[in-house]
Amino acid sequence: MTDLTKITCVEDLRVIARRRAPRMFYDYADTGSYTESTYRANEADFQRIQLRQRVAVDMSGRSTRTRLLGKEYAMPAATAPVGLLGMQHADGEIHAARAAKAMGIPFTLSTMGICSLEDVAEATDRHPFWFQLYVMRDREFAANLIERARDANCEALVLTLDLQVMGQRHKDIKNGLSTPPRPTLANLLNLATKPRWCLDMLRTRRRTFGNIVGHAKNVTDVSSLATWTAEQFDPRLNWSDVERIKRQWGGKLILKGIMDVEDARLAVESGADALVVSNHGGRQLDGAPSSIAALPPIANAVGDKIEVWMDGGIRTGQDMLKARALGARGVMLGRSIVYGLAAAGEAGVYRALEILQKELDVSMAFCGHTHIDQVGRDILIPKSLQHLLD
Repeated sequence: MTDLTKITCVEDLRVIARRRAPRMFYDYADTGSYTESTYRANEADFQRIQLRQRVAVDMSGRSTRTRLLGKEYAMPAATAPVGLLGMQHADGEIHAARAAKAMGIPFTLSTMGICSLEDVAEATDRHPFWFQLYVMRDREFAANLIERARDANCEALVLTLDLQVMGQRHKDIKNGLSTPPRPTLANLLNLATKPRWCLDMLRTRRRTFGNIVGHAKNVTDVSSLATWTAEQFDPRLNWSDVERIKRQWGGKLILKGIMDVEDARLAVESGADALVVSNHGGRQLDGAPSSIAALPPIANAVGDKIEVWMDGGIRTGQDMLKARALGARGVMLGRSIVYGLAAAGEAGVYRALEILQKELDVSMAFCGHTHIDQVGRDILIPKSLQHLLD
């Protein structure tokens, strides 16, 4: 049993996660496409931004609470939609949703989650959460997913726009990524070193994509699921699809995957309520800029017309603070949550969130502010931003 009181940073959780999760699932979460240059830049560009320290400022009465999409949360963050959470840890989506609920931030369930919409709703006593949707060729199935999200008490729909085609992730191909793992010799040898993971997976019935199997046409088992998934992501996606989905959903719509000012303006015109500056964690177009580099021009162009969020490379509360200073209303937390989940289930996710909030709070204080809504670009050293603003 991990003593979480001795876990002091997200990196501690990553080290444990790598040891406890099967190799193919750890690599699935902690990898990028092709050379992984964008994946690495997401973190590296945050580290180059310097904070302006202030002193002799009354630091009492601090708060990281803020309003996102019209509702107050404990800090300017939500969990990012991450597929296969239930393969990082048995019933992973449920564990992550419960931790997010306890922390007071939104949980976002992926279409490619192992636990279904109904599973998460039941396990959290129908506490509101968000649902992420891909544009599918099977419009009837997608419409049904939207209805199921509404029935599950989802407050917002996150539409991912940057997965019309799949970026090549070398490790996934080499590992033979599948859900559940195929009984190959390499997989069996690796699983033999993960007894706790195996025991937990034997105790659950959730081992494949719960939002899809039994709901999509002709998808009844793992083999038919693989064929269906390969055919379903729609390369014809365009802005008329976004507007159609907005009408079908009728509630708060967040567009994820915006990396260009022109696309950000189109997002505003589509009627969306928020956009997420995101390069899919460096897992799609390798060679694209980091998310934090793409954030300032987008926030400057449309930040007064739509809520601008970002994700990618956030490993500390200081990263969250820097994103807020550069115009992000909120951030989505992906790999940090995965590390906590794989390391210690619900308690690990909560510990990751707790660490991030404390780092955000303390760093904000050292920058001379007591409330997250006061934070602006003035907390950053201008010269350290030059690589973002050139």
